[in-house]
Amino acid sequence: MWDFEHPPRSFQHSARYQLHYTVPSQCAEELLAGRADLGLIPIASITPGLAIVPGCVIASLDHVRSIQLIVKAPHTLATVRTVAADIASRSSRAYAQLLLRNCHGNSPAFIDEPAAPIAMLRHHDAALVIGDPALLALEARHQIEGAIGPCHWFDLAHEWRAYSGLPWVAAVWAVRPEALTRDSVPAPDLVGDLIRSRDHGLTHIGTLADEWTPRIALTRDTIHRYLTENIHYTLTPECVETIRLFRQQAAEAGILPSLPDLRFL
Repeated sequence: MWDFEHPPRSFQHSARYQLHYTVPSQCAEELLAGRADLGLIPIASITPGLAIVPGCVIASLDHVRSIQLIVKAPHTLATVRTVAADIASRSSRAYAQLLLRNCHGNSPAFIDEPAAPIAMLRHHDAALVIGDPALLALEARHQIEGAIGPCHWFDLAHEWRAYSGLPWVAAVWAVRPEALTRDSVPAPDLVGDLIRSRDHGLTHIGTLADEWTPRIALTRDTIHRYLTENIHYTLTPECVETIRLFRQQAAEAGILPSLPDLRFL
């Protein structure tokens, strides 16, 4: 979002785009309901009526750190019966369900809970936390285990990589094609604006780390490492293969609706 939040391009973009920030699952709801034209949405929320905007992605090539499945000992991935799940993203839950089913023959119940690991683990065998709460949980691992007892920590991106040999993919830009009318932003301009913004952001990661350090209880080094080492930003053919495989297997398992094929802008 660099060009959308920083001058000089932010002034240009303000005439073309109206921004609204919310959690990934809500981005998808607003896009699917027609309250938004473009959204950065979980891949679990892609429908045949949406077109993926090529170029950008939120993914990871191995450990992502911001998607943690915490299992309370003595349970293992094969024995957990209930998982308290952060409701902020549909994709993370579907990944967890798919990996537990295909790798461990387990289909535990997933229960919606606020992203508070200690409270989640007091009432359930495991907790799925994403985003900032997951990063903060890693920093507070000793306190969490001090309150709950020993836990096993699984990075879902790493688990997916070990299972499939492919990158883990969280979200893509998706658009309602009917919103791209004659009076709207032309499709090539939309693609170009998003790619340029990503590329400019990648050249300003130090500044982004400085900006975010006062906003979240993580060190600047932790934020910088997350942005440079854990997240992958380019929608490669391997990432597209992940989306297809993930949606195919999730549909076969009854976890997500069938998606006949991917549609690209």
